[in-house]
Amino acid sequence: MVYTSSSPEETQEIAGKLSQEYEKGGIFALSGPLGAGKTTFIQGFAKGLGITERLLSPTFVIMRQHEIPGNKEGRLYHIDLYRLDEINEIDSLGLTEIFSNPKNIVFIEWAEKLGKLLPRQAIQIDIKITSENSREISVEGN
Repeated sequence: MVYTSSSPEETQEIAGKLSQEYEKGGIFALSGPLGAGKTTFIQGFAKGLGITERLLSPTFVIMRQHEIPGNKEGRLYHIDLYRLDEINEIDSLGLTEIFSNPKNIVFIEWAEKLGKLLPRQAIQIDIKITSENSREISVEGN
């Protein structure tokens, strides 16, 4: 599925609607250049799930987690691998355990750095910058 967004607010609306399809859990691999709106997309998804706290980019801390209203067994994980240099640094994040809980919602920015560690069932979300304010958001997978 391909969506077109003409503003950050519209990107968040698209993600909020998509959240209703995956409120029970899922793994999402986000790709796109710096400034494309990956974190903006995740913020809209979280809002669609009823998460009211402000989601900040975990660029410097690599991972943040948030409680999901109505989903006591899972959490929303926001992982940003941009600053990760070595694949062995990933081991310390506990991703195997996070991925193994089907109730978790996991967003991974710069997911290509995971290589073969990225689960096959991950839904691919690619955000392309088409103009200063416009984005093309493609969603592929389960």
